[in-house]
Amino acid sequence: MAVLGKTITVVVKGGGDLASGVAWRLWNCGFRVVVTEIPAPTVIRRKVAFATAVWEGETTVGGVRARKVEGAEGVRAAWAEGVLPVVVDPEAAIIRELRPDVVVDAILAKRNLGTHITDAPLVIGLGPGFTAGEDVHAVIETMRGHTLGRVIWQGQALPNTGIPGEVGGHAELRVVRAPCAGVFRGVREIGDMVDEGDIVAYVDAEPVRVRLKGVLRGLLHDGLTVHANMKVGDVDPRAEREHCFTISDKALAIAGGVLEAILHAMRAG
Repeated sequence: MAVLGKTITVVVKGGGDLASGVAWRLWNCGFRVVVTEIPAPTVIRRKVAFATAVWEGETTVGGVRARKVEGAEGVRAAWAEGVLPVVVDPEAAIIRELRPDVVVDAILAKRNLGTHITDAPLVIGLGPGFTAGEDVHAVIETMRGHTLGRVIWQGQALPNTGIPGEVGGHAELRVVRAPCAGVFRGVREIGDMVDEGDIVAYVDAEPVRVRLKGVLRGLLHDGLTVHANMKVGDVDPRAEREHCFTISDKALAIAGGVLEAILHAMRAG
């Protein structure tokens, strides 16, 4: 987005499905966006996550093509091609090189892992773990419900309950969890219809079973080391296969909040 001849640059920390909804919306609004990730992302909804580019080199989410690149030079080259760049940069050191106008911490770690209000003229944190006016300028509410996507300019988002959000009338049952510690290997594909008790993966030799009938909306990437009870997949009981390949309503609501915060800050500035 150009304001007074200047294109707004945004660093989005994290490439999971909610972070990708934010990056996707800002990119489609004309902002110059780069996503930072860790070397082995544990993203579940891989078909709608720009983090998938870390594993596959390239990925497309909602018609937006993303590519894994290295350093500021690679980022600028991707922008010149009209491709959204994804950099493996756990410390988000790219911020110091690019000096972005906006930083969005979308890691969703439920705590601040190193984002500072001085990182950019506008710093936004998603969900709990941030305090607007202290370590970030604004916080976006991420909890499902009446306040989802609200912009908070003073204070914090609602605290994490530890209970998965309800989808299709189910909360915890829709989550697929590792039965033990070990190396994860999927045997079903995202988008497959599954029944209660079906095996969708293995952790070492232990089967990973679903607890609900529906569509397999997300599944961890093969080869990752997991711990017991770790979330490794997600079943959507609404059984709408296209939901596996499109950005969720929650992600779009949060992305709308981020966009509102940016436009508000631009007007105030």
